[in-house]
Amino acid sequence: MVTTRRWQCLGMAGIGLALAGVTGCQTNVAGMTLPTGHYLEHRPQYFPPDPDFPLQRELNTQLTQHAAAAAAAPGIAGPLPPPVAPGAGAPLPAAGNIPSASTPGAAPPAPATPPPAAPPVPPPGR
Repeated sequence: MVTTRRWQCLGMAGIGLALAGVTGCQTNVAGMTLPTGHYLEHRPQYFPPDPDFPLQRELNTQLTQHAAAAAAAPGIAGPLPPPVAPGAGAPLPAAGNIPSASTPGAAPPAPATPPPAAPPVPPPGR
């Protein structure tokens, strides 16, 4: 009975070792689980770079429609005018020419001087 039990244990150990050898193994390096090196046996594949706009046919359609609209009505297909501020149609005063609210008709305030530049910071660790 002891010899049969020993042969059964040795047989199971042999099957376990055979399966471990066939399936490959993983290793732990610096906390990462890495596969076996069999992936290095295959040749690398070439993946062409992606285009700037992934829907090339849609882009071509948009460009041809824009070109057709520009050819049909050249004044309409141009750039849009700048937006108009809401409220009265009077133009806004230029920067720095806004009169003081406390005294009507007073001269505009002097422009503020910029704050002094901060001194350079030395690199850390030195």
